[in-house]
Amino acid sequence: MLFDMDGTLVDSEKVWEIALHELAAHAGGTLSPEARHAMIGSSMANSMRILREDLGQPDRPEAPDVEWLTDRVFELFGEGLVWRPGAMELLQAVRLAGLPTALVTSTGRRLVEVALKTLGAENFDVVVVGDEVSMPKPDPEPYRTAATLLGVPIEDCVAIEDSPTGVASALASGAAVLAVPAELELPPTDGVHLRTSLVGVDPDYLAALLVNRGLLPTER
Repeated sequence: MLFDMDGTLVDSEKVWEIALHELAAHAGGTLSPEARHAMIGSSMANSMRILREDLGQPDRPEAPDVEWLTDRVFELFGEGLVWRPGAMELLQAVRLAGLPTALVTSTGRRLVEVALKTLGAENFDVVVVGDEVSMPKPDPEPYRTAATLLGVPIEDCVAIEDSPTGVASALASGAAVLAVPAELELPPTDGVHLRTSLVGVDPDYLAALLVNRGLLPTER
């Protein structure tokens, strides 16, 4: 099992929303809704590029902004994160069933370590983070890396995602993909099974999804 984090397991995109708007104000500007949406599921480097372009400050140094944003999100993550509907129950069921499990996220290691206080580090055999891969999502490298570390063929894995960027990464990796949109609408895509939430999803459901390779009917 391969789980995305932000927007899939925990409702942390709202935390990023707060911090990114504060960073834009700190930079003397305002973050547009379009730019914010483009950042969802993206890497830190790409998000900072979008921010600079949106603020009309293409030459703005990146490192200080990354440090400022990371410090602020670290503070907000430390206050606790809210589980997405059905996510905690599914993760517990997956672990009870003894399935190899990985967390695959675009978020950096420092922030993930804080998030794991909510998620439970013991719930994951492998953690792949955004600042420890050479090609982040939407490239398939993060998911392929996780499968390799688990010792499971990627074709035998189910990846659960919430964003277009994450879905593209999971689909390109060769995993079966279950998509549960959070902040952004996800269009029907060949090979991707859509659900409105993780409520009711269990290991048997995931096994059927893997067997059918995305051919189960979409649930609205």
